[in-house]
Amino acid sequence: QVQLEESGGGLVQAGDSLRLLCAVSGGSLSEYTLAWFRQAPGKEREFVAVIPWFSGTMYYADSVKGRFTISRDDTENTFYLQMNSLKAEDTAVYSCAAGMPTRLTRVSDYLYWGQGTQVTVAS
Repeated sequence: QVQLEESGGGLVQAGDSLRLLCAVSGGSLSEYTLAWFRQAPGKEREFVAVIPWFSGTMYYADSVKGRFTISRDDTENTFYLQMNSLKAEDTAVYSCAAGMPTRLTRVSDYLYWGQGTQVTVAS
């Protein structure tokens, strides 16, 4: 059974940086597309970033492009979301996901999910 566990969330000031981690157990990173999503209060879960299993090319939501970086460490079976220049509108619960999605940005296409970690950015 594949399990994902996030860590690294917290409360920061606007302009600060945070790095989120997603530790994967029960499966190898190379077998799956790896992604980050987030859900702000009162809003639907939305796509943030992805590394497809078939490509080393990363893709990002327009709202985070140039500020966030997704990466992976296969030796640690962990993937990351480096978040720089954080804004108040980045406040959300961030969740990591893994799977074999047909559509990389579609929430329902991902089979495995972490429990989520809160990121709060004070303005």
